[in-house]
Amino acid sequence: MTDLSLDDLRDELSAFETKKPKTTKHTAREERVIAGFEDIIRFREEHGRTPNHGEGNDIFERLYAVRLDRLRMLNEYHELLKPLDIYGLLDETSCAAQSNEEDIDTDTLMAELNDVGDTDITKLKHVKSREEIKAAEEIANREQCFDFYKFEPIFEQLQNDLDLGVRETRAFVRDAGFLKADIKEGQFFILGGQTAYIASVGEAIKAPNGQFDARLRVIFSNGTESNLLRRSMQRALYKDEAGRRVTEAAAGPLFEDNVSEDDLESGVIYVLRSLSDNPEIAKHRQVIHKIGVTGGSVKKRVSNAKREPTYLFADVEIVQTYKLFNINRRRLEAMLQKIFASARFDIEIEDGFGYVIRPQEWFLVPLDAIDEAVKRIEDGSITEYHYEPKEGKLILL
Repeated sequence: MTDLSLDDLRDELSAFETKKPKTTKHTAREERVIAGFEDIIRFREEHGRTPNHGEGNDIFERLYAVRLDRLRMLNEYHELLKPLDIYGLLDETSCAAQSNEEDIDTDTLMAELNDVGDTDITKLKHVKSREEIKAAEEIANREQCFDFYKFEPIFEQLQNDLDLGVRETRAFVRDAGFLKADIKEGQFFILGGQTAYIASVGEAIKAPNGQFDARLRVIFSNGTESNLLRRSMQRALYKDEAGRRVTEAAAGPLFEDNVSEDDLESGVIYVLRSLSDNPEIAKHRQVIHKIGVTGGSVKKRVSNAKREPTYLFADVEIVQTYKLFNINRRRLEAMLQKIFASARFDIEIEDGFGYVIRPQEWFLVPLDAIDEAVKRIEDGSITEYHYEPKEGKLILL
């Protein structure tokens, strides 16, 4: 092998050296222009449109709209930004709705974004105050709830109550007579798309403004929790357009044992058995029942059963009725059908015109299970049970 001198080695190695790309240095102002334009591009990619002016828009969108207008007028930066302008933003004629922001520069908007200044001129109507931002951050700052297993049955019970109509959700609005002090331990709310349970309320503390507040332990249905102030919780509920509160479980029995002269009869729960000669129905006749609620005469209601699809185009037998007093019939009927939904009898019946009908109010449920369900609705314990089709009876949750 021929010995190589140091100069020869240097020449050999230079053939394999990768030429370093030339780097273009930008001034500090050019770097700011590029960074600002990249923000506008990201907005375009996320929203599929250029940013618009208008007080009703987000503060950042308004900021980007003003910035883009300025960049379109500053021709000296077009060559700099051209490699980045994959959407042709600099060439477009702004069709955004102009507003009084057309005379506001980027720095002014940034100052307003950061809530700088005390005069009305430097404040935007739609910019959140620091207090509101802090409240939002508190709500968002959730941690994993390590003892969530203790609360899972509570959320399951709540869902069962909602399904049965024992509880309902109502919009959280200021004019509903709902006060800060009304957020109490054991209550449920819907915030940010999650169900929130008030697990505990701490001792009262005096806020700087002289009002009293308290620290809450809030457990969310997704297994997280937040330790926030009651006032922050309420502000977040007011701000959340979908924020709702969950009503308490209906108190008292649904039926009255002693009917007074002042009580109004609301109707009856009726249980029917089909007399159809359909083989599938005849096979399970003793456990196939239709459960409904009516405010009129049951006999009159079923008098034309064999001509109506809801009665399987066949005569029916009235096997049981329960009188109701001062009750919401529609809500009760929905509750009963929800209880036995897992045992719904799925059958298709053709009408006289060849159309297929699938009645929804027939269930494969023995009569004694229906009777027990009505009694448990009456004493308020129905929320503690669910119907198990395999066993044909109500089972404790």
